[in-house]
Amino acid sequence: MSRYRGPRFKKIKRLGSLPGLTSKQPRVVRDPRNPSRPKKKSQYRIRLEEKQKLRFHYGLTERQLLKYVRIAGKAKGPTGQVLLQLLEMRLDNTLFRLGMASTIPQARQLVNHRHILVNGRIVDIPSYRCKPRDILSGREKEKSRALIQNYLDSTAKRPLPQHLLLFHSDDPRDLLKGSVKQIIDREGVGLKEIKELLVVEYYSRQI
Repeated sequence: MSRYRGPRFKKIKRLGSLPGLTSKQPRVVRDPRNPSRPKKKSQYRIRLEEKQKLRFHYGLTERQLLKYVRIAGKAKGPTGQVLLQLLEMRLDNTLFRLGMASTIPQARQLVNHRHILVNGRIVDIPSYRCKPRDILSGREKEKSRALIQNYLDSTAKRPLPQHLLLFHSDDPRDLLKGSVKQIIDREGVGLKEIKELLVVEYYSRQI
């Protein structure tokens, strides 16, 4: 199954807020005279929707997400927590959390178009796993700096996670830089409402 490129509002209306997919929120107008009753969901559907939240928020294909679940299952520690750490430490998501992109798809585009340096070297793989002490920056090209600065200005009010650091400089010639201080913990995960254990249970027969 390929990466989702359809209407984004359609997904967040059904699954809830997905900040990595879109920074906008749908406007839902309800008639108080005719309140809608929530339909009872099956256990399978509940697990399916939790899986879809992860997939659409981080912009993954079904195959990619299954691969991450299998890697997490072999690692030390709770599988669900390790899964979230693997997804959060991806380069595209780290750029998004730093504010260098408004959404994860925008961050992925920056990486694919070779606008991003990691420790001074061009990295064009969005799934690159960031590590503590990694330095992320835009290239010295004017276009790269302008793109990232525009995203930083538009996401200025977004709180910065504790595991990341964004360098500020008054000198426009300086590279726009951010760094990874440590591996993210569960409290710092961007998708707050996710129930990762249900995702692991959804894939339990495939890992």
